Amino acid sequence: MNGHTQQQNRTKQTSQMRKPNVHETINPSILYYGTPVIILSTLNKDGSTNLSPLSSSWALGDCLVLGIGTQGRAYENLCHHPECVINLPDESMWGKVETLGRTTGISPVPEIKKRMGYTFCQDKFKAAGLTPQSSLQVAPDKIAECPLQIEASVQHIRTPEHTPFMAIVEVKAVKVHAHTHLISEVNKIDPEQWQPLIYNFRHYFGLGERQGENFRAGR
Repeated sequence: MNGHTQQQNRTKQTSQMRKPNVHETINPSILYYGTPVIILSTLNKDGSTNLSPLSSSWALGDCLVLGIGTQGRAYENLCHHPECVINLPDESMWGKVETLGRTTGISPVPEIKKRMGYTFCQDKFKAAGLTPQSSLQVAPDKIAECPLQIEASVQHIRTPEHTPFMAIVEVKAVKVHAHTHLISEVNKIDPEQWQPLIYNFRHYFGLGERQGENFRAGR
């Protein structure tokens, strides 16, 4: 096949992909389809705080659900001490998140993580240039630089049979902290000021322009 024919085929494929409502069945290796990044603080057995970047979480009222790998320090820590802080970085902090994402608090590094390029790190605050901040109601430290921080207590940990290398962790929010510039009025976050870091198929993004608002946005 010559170069001209290859280019024609690529152009045809691109044109087909851009047609509205045309789908193709695929088998993606990842399903991080655009969720906020969190940095989870958990308590090590020596009383220090471990930091773990996560991209799987959602909230329903004061209940938050986290997806955590069972081979990491965060999982071990939550099983041992059922408290945590959900620190939410803004889009400017992606480099610090990526630095943390290459590390693990487990030594020796598990073979599966070693093959993926992880290295052991004892002090993750120092490694990522972050500042520990004492929590009010839980033992693990918060991250001062994160605009939103949610102290939480673990309610339930479950490992799905079909995905045994992951754990579903349900937590209850007990204290919420926000940088003052984010607060528009009592107990409300200004969505124009809050710029979460989004993990989109293993790429970091911020928010685009606001498109509109839900009918309950002002309530």
